[in-house]
Amino acid sequence: MSQVGFANPLPWWALVAMLAAAAALSWHAYRGFSAWPKRRYVLSALRFATLLLLLVVLMRPVSRTTTGDSRDVVVPILVDTSRSMAIEDAEGGRRIDRAREYVTDVLVPRLRDHFQIEVLSFGETLEVAEPATLTAAARRSDLAGALAAARERYRGRPVAGILLLSDGGDTSGVMELTAAESLLPPVHAVGFGSADVGQDREVLSVTAADAVLDAARVDLAVSAVAHGSHDPVELRLLENGRPRDVRHVRPPADGGPIHEVFQVSPAAGAATIYTVEIPPLPGELVPENNRRSVLVQPPSRPRRILLVEGAPGYEHSFLKRALMGDRSLEVDAVVRKGQNEQGNDTYYIQASRSRSGALASGFPPDPASLFVYDAIVLANAGGDQFTGVQLESVRDFVSRRGGGLLVFGAQSFLGRGLAGTPVEDALPVLLDRRADAALPAGSASGGNKLSLTSAGLDHPVTRLGGTPDESRKRWESLPALASASAIGTPRPGAEILATAAAGGAARPLVAVQRYGEGRSMVFAGEASWRWRMMLPSSDTSYETFWRQAVRWIALGASDPVAIHPVAAAGVGDEVAIRASVRDRAFRPVRDADVQMRIVSPDGKLNDIRAAFDSNEGPDGSLFTGTFTPEGPGLHRVTVTARRGKEDVGEASTSVLIGGADTEMADPRLNLHLLERIAAGTGGRVTTPGDAGNLVATLQAATPAAALAVSRDLWHNGASLILIIGLLTSEWLLRRKWGLR
Repeated sequence: MSQVGFANPLPWWALVAMLAAAAALSWHAYRGFSAWPKRRYVLSALRFATLLLLLVVLMRPVSRTTTGDSRDVVVPILVDTSRSMAIEDAEGGRRIDRAREYVTDVLVPRLRDHFQIEVLSFGETLEVAEPATLTAAARRSDLAGALAAARERYRGRPVAGILLLSDGGDTSGVMELTAAESLLPPVHAVGFGSADVGQDREVLSVTAADAVLDAARVDLAVSAVAHGSHDPVELRLLENGRPRDVRHVRPPADGGPIHEVFQVSPAAGAATIYTVEIPPLPGELVPENNRRSVLVQPPSRPRRILLVEGAPGYEHSFLKRALMGDRSLEVDAVVRKGQNEQGNDTYYIQASRSRSGALASGFPPDPASLFVYDAIVLANAGGDQFTGVQLESVRDFVSRRGGGLLVFGAQSFLGRGLAGTPVEDALPVLLDRRADAALPAGSASGGNKLSLTSAGLDHPVTRLGGTPDESRKRWESLPALASASAIGTPRPGAEILATAAAGGAARPLVAVQRYGEGRSMVFAGEASWRWRMMLPSSDTSYETFWRQAVRWIALGASDPVAIHPVAAAGVGDEVAIRASVRDRAFRPVRDADVQMRIVSPDGKLNDIRAAFDSNEGPDGSLFTGTFTPEGPGLHRVTVTARRGKEDVGEASTSVLIGGADTEMADPRLNLHLLERIAAGTGGRVTTPGDAGNLVATLQAATPAAALAVSRDLWHNGASLILIIGLLTSEWLLRRKWGLR
């Protein structure tokens, strides 16, 4: 028996209001038409019929069919066939073997007389399967994709419930029920596997920090866990497959994860793969999760730094010498010397030949000339040294270009300085507590001596030692500064890395923040050159601090064509390559022809044309291309952008495929995820031994499922043809009767 109704019904009062509005609108459209009344009535009726039909379509007329035979009701059985189901911890056997036996020996015999049964396997995709042939061979388990596919497969069919047989492993990374997935029939989950995997050691993660530490040191943060054992864990670090370091770490007493940090110095000019592995124990359950790799990208080029000095000074000379001694930096310097006979400022310029011309007036004249740099250092430079347009360009350099800004020196903070200028907007502190002079040195016991805050102990800018304690001790050994400027209130989100005890109170001395796409930093101290001249020549604290500071602020600066970081992926996964394409002034280029070339480890070439992605990217400059790697290892990616005959730019990076076996990560039964899915769909979690109650639950849901079959009546060609016919008839009559 069938019933006709609406999927989106309106209350009677809303329906009456809509009909009245449609009638009024139809009559108003032709009330001024100077013609016979009969013609006005015909045109108004056609307009009203069109609006009425659109209203009916929006209310979605459907036909609901009721079946009295429970055997018309479907019970899909979804079986996880990913590789993790091959683990041998399910009552002495493999998980997939126990699941197969449960389907063939228990579920099918008990359900086939009452329901239509469909057995489907899922790993990477959802597929129809024969119960006797179920094997754990799928590379990964896309549980979210399987549920979404099941929802579409059984749309419009009576379903008493979905049986989900799985260990709860999910590699999709998106296993959160959306509003659409919550409309699934009840999902009854049956878990296979053990929540206690016995002795198993696993490398949970390996992450590489920003490469801004002195001598290109990089921190590798390692997290590992040892299930079922409190013996020391051996962590082996390999660099491009060669042994680099070994540590023995005892797990925490509470069984929590181990956290360890390795410091490495990757070779310049090439990507480096670092692998952390744990030797497997005899009889270890899942040795596949005992190693993980991470790729450390080399700098694409030296960072370009613009140093603008308000006047010659000792501090500037020492800083310039320290920065120019860093091979990862290219420093262009502009020094304001004084004024000529005409009263114009004169400058001493020290820069590369290709960029010196744009610095003739003391500062790049336009954004395109300024944006070739990655960071700007303003040393004792006040707002009077720049035009309003140049000050706005500095702010845009940080917020839009993603460049870095470092401001230091009393003349930048005292008096008017940079206060009230667009540059102040980018600084991590408000310049609201300025004075007319720098605060003088206090007593010899500690006036103006730098003290690290808790944030400064771990920050890359102020890290002088291998550990926070070593770093603190090295800072305590440095001489006091000559003075410190009073700057102002930290902005929300800014970090105060160091303070100085000047004038009887601790005042901010080093502050940093992220501003827009870039980073900014202020240093309020004077005469930091003391850290170089008042210590032994073997002490490199001065050079280390300033180089790390400049590297850190310049780190976020990208080129006009920039490849975004690529998420970890495995063989056979679809890998998305995203690239931002901008012109020299870092304005989005949306009409570029973007080509991507991927070179696999075996030398195979894959050329892809990227498509403009209008839905992503903060500035509308994102292009996306995808490829599917056929093997593990380093894949070289080159992105080239052109606009007409003009070369916009090129960027290259490396992508590591297969750095970790995510399918075998945390091999324990994930009962929590199965409970979330069941609760979100109105189902429940059960065990293989509770088959009787499971069948009773499905039978109880049969009447409601039988009434749930519906078919859209509006979703066909007839509705569209009727709407077009009404509009066409109205238009033809308007033309015939002279209404334009």
